[in-house]
Amino acid sequence: MAQYFEIHPDNPQLRLIHRAVDLLNEGAVIAYPTDSSYALACRIDDKKSLERIQKIRLLDDQHNFTLVCRNMAQIAKFARLANQAHRMVKSLTPGPYTFVLKATRELPKRLQHAKRKSVGIRIPDHKVALDLLENLDAPLFSTTLILPGETDALEMPWEIREQLEHHIDLVIDAGYIPYEPTTIISFLEDEPEVFRHGKGELVDFIQT
Repeated sequence: MAQYFEIHPDNPQLRLIHRAVDLLNEGAVIAYPTDSSYALACRIDDKKSLERIQKIRLLDDQHNFTLVCRNMAQIAKFARLANQAHRMVKSLTPGPYTFVLKATRELPKRLQHAKRKSVGIRIPDHKVALDLLENLDAPLFSTTLILPGETDALEMPWEIREQLEHHIDLVIDAGYIPYEPTTIISFLEDEPEVFRHGKGELVDFIQT
């Protein structure tokens, strides 16, 4: 049975943040809020929890996995940042953007795209997510909470608990979050390429 924390979206209760971090460190799979949707997450070094998320979402090794990081230094440890990519990521985060980058050797192979050896990176603009990351000593492996057969993420915390209470360990209720996919920008080629236009604006991004 999943635990259920009601955490204020703008002024998170630190006591509950610490409890959530403790659960993550013990191997929990959690549902948590971001600036674009609710998502599932676990520690990146927790293989069993990652496999649980893959089973819930029915993900294969062709899926672009996402690391949710707290700052640029953490991103640089796990993804290759050339000058242009560094400038753009720094200017657009925190925000509703996912950046597809080549992985470094520090990133476990199970988190890399099997063929491209890449990974999605983001820093969400949501206080609860940022507080979790600030108190955790590692990035989160994260994937949007879209259940198999659905096209949109679950938006209501009570609905997440109702459908997943026997499959995950914690639901963080930060209120209703309408699903708006992130904008995805790839740096796998010489020039940035927009894989998906989403919530994040792209004003003059090519000139960045």
